[in-house]
Amino acid sequence: MSELAWENIIKNQRDLREIKPRKSGCTMVMDVGLGLHETQSILQACANYIDHWKFGFGTSAFMDKSLLQEKLHTLAAHNILTFPGGTMLEVALLTQHCRVYMTHAKALGFTAVEISDGTLPIPRFRRKRIIECALNAGLIPITEVGKKDPKRQPTPEQMADEVLEDLEWGAAWVIIEGRESGHSVGVFDELGNVDEFEVDVIIGMIGDKSDSLIWEAPLKSQQAFFIEKFGANAGLGNIPIDQVLAVEALRNGLRFETLNRVTGKLLREGSWDPNEVESNGAINPPMTPNGTAS
Repeated sequence: MSELAWENIIKNQRDLREIKPRKSGCTMVMDVGLGLHETQSILQACANYIDHWKFGFGTSAFMDKSLLQEKLHTLAAHNILTFPGGTMLEVALLTQHCRVYMTHAKALGFTAVEISDGTLPIPRFRRKRIIECALNAGLIPITEVGKKDPKRQPTPEQMADEVLEDLEWGAAWVIIEGRESGHSVGVFDELGNVDEFEVDVIIGMIGDKSDSLIWEAPLKSQQAFFIEKFGANAGLGNIPIDQVLAVEALRNGLRFETLNRVTGKLLREGSWDPNEVESNGAINPPMTPNGTAS
């Protein structure tokens, strides 16, 4: 990685951030139709901060094959996992064998696949076989738990049970459904607020497997909640592509929502005195929570 513009001047104000390739703290973006040049522009600025690239719902079905393959090749060169949205698989299951879908996804250049039942009722035994199908095709299975219909939401206990089974069956990550809106699904209410009780139930049941979770959190308030609760390396998904650096700033305490708690702690501890004036540059700068000088 080349030198950052503010290297050694502006530092992470929170816990240490994992670097790529990373298992925890993944950022999954939602692509709903970027062209090749737009993709290259995003990667020029943000490639180090993107781990998973989802081609949202059924959008990749309308892309020219050669263009899609070139995009996938470009993303793979930046060590970014790529997969079509889970809705694509659900549609394919209506008319095709799972193996046909997986083989074609692999041939196109996808490196992973999202396995969901957000719309279709797919029995658990069949979900296990779909995960196996993905593995046999050489794709990384990323599953999703939860329903897209606000009236058909599973309990947090049910979601936790499904997370544990999916991981046991070979899923590399499990996404908690939040849709692209962040309202009335998963752990979000109709206003987009996070139900912390439901989050605690899920985490309490899956224990040390929580690093494999990706919380779909398209709204800033939701992103800040998970970062405050789980730290800089919370897995976050459905991030708008133009917000990748903004989310990374949240993770590192470089926005009000996550810097505010850090500064409050420093003030309470007396680690930083706003009345102290530096002489000849900063002398003995205070330490941030991750042990670096602020």
